Amino acid sequence: MNLRWGALIQVAVVGAGASLTIVVIFAAGVLALSHRAAAREHSGTGNVALAAAGLCFASCVAAVLYGIYLIVPQFHR
Repeated sequence: MNLRWGALIQVAVVGAGASLTIVVIFAAGVLALSHRAAAREHSGTGNVALAAAGLCFASCVAAVLYGIYLIVPQFHR
């Protein structure tokens, strides 16, 4: 068995980078929801924060669905 170490390291780096990116985007969505709650307490609407949170969460869902698409071979027919 021959192991291609360069390819293994590349997959590990890309996987770690993608995971970190998704976690940061999700955390930004939670932070935006927190800013919306704070804005509503101070008689604001917080619509921009809600839109930002929705965009962050939609990006996370899209990334997860794309990953599932890449993994499941039945989707490639």
